[in-house]
Amino acid sequence: MVDLAEGRARQVDERESVVIRFSGDSGDGMQLTGDQFTNAAAILGNDVSTFPDFPAEIRAPAGTIPGLSGFQVNFGANELYTAGDAPQVLVAMNPAALRANLVDLEPGGVIIVNSDTFTRNNLRKAGYEGSPLEDNSLQGYEVHQVPLTSLTRRALEDLDELTTQQKDLCKNAFALGLAFWMFDRPLDITLRFYEKKFARRPQVVEANTRVLKAGYHYGETAETFQRQMRVSRRALVEPGVYRRITGNEAVVLGMVTAATRADKPLFYGSYPITPATPILEGLAALKNFRVRTFQAEDEIAAMGSVIGAAFGGSLAATATSGPGIALKSEGMNLAVVLELPMLIIDVQRGGPSTGLPTKTEQTDLLQVLYGRNGESPLPVLAAATAGDCFEMAIQAFRIALRHMTPVVLLSDGYIANSSEPWKIPDPEAIEPFPVAHRTDPKGYQPYMRDLQTLARPWVIPGTPGLEHRIGGLGKQDLTGNVSYTPQDHGRIVAVRAQKVAGIAGFIPEQEVFGPERAELLVVGWGGTYGAIHAAVEQAQRQGLSVAHAHIRYLNPFPRNLGEVLGRYRKILVPELNLGQLAMLLQARFQVRVEQLNKVEGQPFQIREVFNHIAAIAS
Repeated sequence: MVDLAEGRARQVDERESVVIRFSGDSGDGMQLTGDQFTNAAAILGNDVSTFPDFPAEIRAPAGTIPGLSGFQVNFGANELYTAGDAPQVLVAMNPAALRANLVDLEPGGVIIVNSDTFTRNNLRKAGYEGSPLEDNSLQGYEVHQVPLTSLTRRALEDLDELTTQQKDLCKNAFALGLAFWMFDRPLDITLRFYEKKFARRPQVVEANTRVLKAGYHYGETAETFQRQMRVSRRALVEPGVYRRITGNEAVVLGMVTAATRADKPLFYGSYPITPATPILEGLAALKNFRVRTFQAEDEIAAMGSVIGAAFGGSLAATATSGPGIALKSEGMNLAVVLELPMLIIDVQRGGPSTGLPTKTEQTDLLQVLYGRNGESPLPVLAAATAGDCFEMAIQAFRIALRHMTPVVLLSDGYIANSSEPWKIPDPEAIEPFPVAHRTDPKGYQPYMRDLQTLARPWVIPGTPGLEHRIGGLGKQDLTGNVSYTPQDHGRIVAVRAQKVAGIAGFIPEQEVFGPERAELLVVGWGGTYGAIHAAVEQAQRQGLSVAHAHIRYLNPFPRNLGEVLGRYRKILVPELNLGQLAMLLQARFQVRVEQLNKVEGQPFQIREVFNHIAAIAS
């Protein structure tokens, strides 16, 4: 398609979806740039899926690959499940960004580089011996050399109240404006954002406004840009009010909603740890919803505070990552013995040890299941997408309160930081689950149990006639008295295990996407959902006999899972670990599974899963 604009012929490339990646130093504003591009796409009716990529070091040297910050946006006319396998457009703010991301760029893709940064020193820091802009190494790509820094300075040359360094910080706005032109996006959404965000700093509003427009007009007038890409809007969207949400944001909203529907105050005690820290930050801003946050000095103290809050009658929660779970494990065991309701969120990251703090993995499953001394079973749930974190946080609290037990909710770095459009639910449509604390002292015993759920009563300390003692020592069921009698220990350990196993009767049965019987069933959990689902859809369109089951309840498993697994001739389990769920399925259901494992700190690409499906099912 050819369009005529201001007398110049311009090619318009119509597409169903496009993936664009912004990459630069951590101070180049790539997260803000990606956020604004995503917001514009979502408001204009595209489905969006994003994946921000942060540097692991607090402040790596500028111009180096370890110091890069990236943001990938997949936007399209149809439903999207991931942020995309390979970008078609790369905006590289320096040589390091080009070097690190070129390997992912689709053949024939578009490269926009800040040519001002391709100095000898920056090339050296990125590992280049010579400039890739001059040695023909970028043949096969559509390369646009744009002097972003100098063009930004020129747009702001009469803005004397800003220093040169402050002006240079606006160059991401130039790149964003150019991207808006390339994809035929309006500027007004971001202009309103600037006015609101920097309302108290009018010179910053003026600077970013000028540079954003300058970038847009550069695309219109520069001879090097001969084509635009247009992505049509989604044809069918379920009516409702939507917002863009990350997994961590959804967890925050889910916990506050759960506390509201349970009519209880929410106490959240945690120690800041990547990538779970935004949960603490999000809850700290919601004090008007009866939320109390406590930043502890370490993970052990955080766990202790949550146990105390649960003992005192609050809805209690904490969040951490794998290293924090290791430190919390003794406290978690105490919570198991006390049989108090609380939520422990594990936002998994690359390990072991400090590992890859800003990267994603699924390597904590066995830790949360078995990483405590003694027989100490806990219910374990796993969210599948960013939006799913909302529902699973509520469901985790339902289970904790109904069965009087700590519950673990697994997220991961990909889910926590990625975003998607989320339809805001009607709060009144969420079934309430009010809590009844026992107040009648007649016949009371601390470990007397509900015959259906095996839950013990939740008594607020100080209730007249219900004074009691609980602790971590081995105890007798019913009375809670300290006991070293073998039969007492064996009984209460068995009852706790029976209580957790009985949750299978409360949770939903396992659902399957695709045929009830097929050649292959792909089984996943957690943040692999998007890549697996998209790969299975692609395989089905090509006539392959394949279905997808994504497990959200990992302990206990859904009551029909064994029957589901038995209906398929082959089972494939893709995981971002070395085979933890695969081992559990084989041990529990005596089925043979094929594994697809990746431990690189990065999520699965759709093509990785599809190629494995095709090799097995064709």
